[in-house]
Amino acid sequence: MRLVEKNTNKSITLNKIIQMKKTLLLLCFPLVFLALNCHAQNNGTAATKNQETMKKENIYQFKVHDLEGNVFDFSSLKGKKILIVNTASKCGFTPQYKDLQAIYDKYKDKNFVVVGFPANNFKNQEPGNNFEIATFCEQNYGVTFPMMEKISVKGEDMSPIYQFLTKKSKNGLQDSEVMWNFQKYLINEKGELEKVIAPKVVPTNEEIISWIEK
Repeated sequence: MRLVEKNTNKSITLNKIIQMKKTLLLLCFPLVFLALNCHAQNNGTAATKNQETMKKENIYQFKVHDLEGNVFDFSSLKGKKILIVNTASKCGFTPQYKDLQAIYDKYKDKNFVVVGFPANNFKNQEPGNNFEIATFCEQNYGVTFPMMEKISVKGEDMSPIYQFLTKKSKNGLQDSEVMWNFQKYLINEKGELEKVIAPKVVPTNEEIISWIEK
């Protein structure tokens, strides 16, 4: 009889332990779920903050020098659409200077500007110095839009402004590579990168004109 009572007591105790474990699991599950949810929310908030920080970068932080050696502050272009282009004097696309000047003349009084950056990154097609480049642009194409000093647009010595234009981590839009002379970067009125246009696309292409006029 005592043996039966002992076994019964053990069974009752074991059932209690099992029931307690189930109860603890039921109590802990919501806490674990809540903790995981909070963690996910925190990660989401951090990601959002990172995106917001990325979006805050714009072209206005840059100061460069023009062909005459004067400081050119991009913050002076706030509120304007900007077409940035890397140029060269001995390239098959060099005649695009004419179209660049044409759209500048047409839209310069409508909050639009072209900014050229001579670069010798492709087949030695811009070998001249700043004075020679300025003379070539003026004499051959009557260029009056802002032309900056000669820089590098790719490689280890890439100019900081082109690091901004080509790296998503800086411009918040996309990674890109300058494929050749006369690649265009379109900057909106907030100083943010909005589009990248291939070198072979002429400045008077409908895609560019529509962007300027919208």
